[in-house]
Order: sequence, then structure tokens, then C-alpha cells
Amino acid sequence: MMEILATTTSLAESLACSECGTTYLMDQLQTYATCCNKPLVVNYRESNDFRKEDLIGRETTMWRYHEMLPVFDLKYKVSLGEGMTPILPLERLGSRYGFENVAVKDEGLNPTGSFKSRGQSMAISKAKELGVTEVIVPTAGNAGGAMSAYAAAAGMKATVIMPVGTPKVFQDECRIYGAKVIMYDGLIDKCGAIAAEIQQETGAWNVSTLKEPYRLEGKKTMGYEIAEQYNWDLPDVIIYPTGGGTGLLGIWKAFKEMVSMGWLEADRLPKMVVVQSSACSPLVDYFSGITTDPSTYEMSIANGLSVPKAFGQDMIETVVRESNGMAVAVPEKEIMENIKEISSTEGISISPEGAAVWMALRQLESQGKVQKHERVLLLNTGNGYKYFENFY
Repeated sequence: MMEILATTTSLAESLACSECGTTYLMDQLQTYATCCNKPLVVNYRESNDFRKEDLIGRETTMWRYHEMLPVFDLKYKVSLGEGMTPILPLERLGSRYGFENVAVKDEGLNPTGSFKSRGQSMAISKAKELGVTEVIVPTAGNAGGAMSAYAAAAGMKATVIMPVGTPKVFQDECRIYGAKVIMYDGLIDKCGAIAAEIQQETGAWNVSTLKEPYRLEGKKTMGYEIAEQYNWDLPDVIIYPTGGGTGLLGIWKAFKEMVSMGWLEADRLPKMVVVQSSACSPLVDYFSGITTDPSTYEMSIANGLSVPKAFGQDMIETVVRESNGMAVAVPEKEIMENIKEISSTEGISISPEGAAVWMALRQLESQGKVQKHERVLLLNTGNGYKYFENFY
């Protein structure tokens, strides 16, 4: 059992069920809230000791926000330099379509080529602090590569379960980092069931999306960065590609924490837009009141959107409602065209997920749900180089 240091800089104080608030200890390995079968979230104590001004001169990684992260002793930090990705204005595209202020935060520039670096850095760091030596994850691509890399950096054994049809580059990435790769004929929900079985057999810690509480904490650093990069005046709309939902949830969690600390104004938080593919759109269907058998969804060219049922669905619904946001599905067949348009116009290696959010912006503007004068931030969650096999 981990001893929590009295001198820690972390303000984390407990884990809590996202449904009923029942608390769980942080000095023990925890997965999800068994009381309600819902995700666990980290709570932080109120303090005036952490101020925006304290960020001046700190390292330009996500660990600059260590007070609001759950690792108590930073000697357990497993970092490859993740975070502080740039926000790039889409001037040529914006001009072409009449948008006055649209930009993209390019998460493809993280160490393992996607925003998954953040979550896995945090999950593996906390696992190391709690004495874990073996980890396992089901993945449609980037999460497996990120976990494999950070597990290697931490000296842990790693196992990855992937759907058959996952591009070979994702498989090779995991193997080159030393992970064991198991391919399974089904979408990520089926891979998750296999991972749970292996967890029971081996004792490996399962870092499935929201089945442990710490990947969310790593991904929330996108929210802190967005606030800092926008000089604490957030954009009007944030459009996010959503599969399991930890990125969207993390950004919103960060915003709410900053409101509590007095860093942001509660009435100036952006609308949060969930984007999915027409091939796999369970959240959009759910918000529309449509009941669909998860087995009918298909693998999207945007691998990260191929999640037939999100464990954090209720939490995602709360974010959309609180932010006056919305959920939208974009046509699968048009994603490739938008990849090429963005990359050839802006010189950004866009992922299919990133192309989907650009499609969503145009779709929402045509429907009058987003205005051309609004400040809009898109999230490109991965590097397009990893997806060339999908469309060339």
C-alpha cells in the first residue's frame, strides 16, 4: 500500500463515484465505482496555494499542472514530454469557408502521435506509484501504442487487445515497444471483454477507458492548456471527436476545476460538441432517442470513433447538457476527402478523427447551430501519418 506523502504538491484527496459520490481510497488500486458500476473521478481539495501565476517558467509539458494531478510523489512520474501541443489558426480554410476565427489544437504532436500520450503517462505513473508491474488495455489503435510506450519507460509488462482490421502500423507500434499483441475479431467492446478475462487470470491492471480513474486526469490537461493558451478567455465552441469520451470529459473537468479555483468565469465556458462517424454513432443515436443494437455498428476509418458503447455515456450526456452543446454524426464516406483538403491546405497531418470535426463544423454552420463569427476550436487527436494505410 502506498504511503501518501505529507509534502506532496498534489491537491488530490479522494476518488468518487461519478454517479452517487461514494468515495474510494487513493492509496489502493481502484478500477471503477462498484457501488453504481460507473466511472471513478478524482476529487481535489480547495486551496489558494495554486495560482495561474505559478505556471510562469514551468516545464512545457502537461506536468506543469502537477498540483491538479493525482500522482503524490513526482519521482514516479513517467513522462516522454507529452502535452503543451500548439493551437494553430486555420486561416486558409477559414477564409475559404467564411469562418472568422477557427483553430485546431494538434494533439498529433504528442510523443506517441496522439492525445493518448497524456492519459497513458498519467495512468502508468499512478500505476507505478501503486506498485503495478503489468498492465493491459483493449484498443482500436493509439491507446495501445501509448500504453506500450509508457509501460516500456516504466519497466512494466504490457498486453494489448486489438480488433482484427486495426491498421498494421498500430500493431507494429505496440510490438516495437515490447508489448504482447492479441488480435480479436470484433469491435473494441469485445476486446474489452477479453481484456477483463485476462485481467482476472493474470492480475494485470486494466487501463481500459474509464475503467480506471487516471487516464481521465491526464487528458484533462488539454483543458488547462486550452485555457492558458487562450489567455484564460475560452473559445465559444469546442468540437471534439468522441469515442470513449475521456478527452471531452477531461477538458470539461478541467474547466470546472478552474472555475472552482477562480481562474475562469462560469458563464464563459464553451459549448462542447460531440462528433461521431455515421458508421458508429451510439452517442448521437442516444441523444436522439434512438435505440440501436451495438453489434450493428461498424469500424470507422477513424479508428478512435469505433466505440459501440461508451462506459461514460452518462457523464458525456452531462457535459453536453451543462455546456448547451450537441452531438453530431458526419458521413463516413466524406472523411477521406476532408483529410486531403485540410492537409493540402494547411500543411497539418490530420487524423480521420480531426477531419471529422472539421466536417462537423461545416455541417453545424450550414444548420445555423454554429455562427461564422464565433471562436471555434477543433481537436485533432492524432497524427495523420499513422492512418495512411487506411486510405492509400
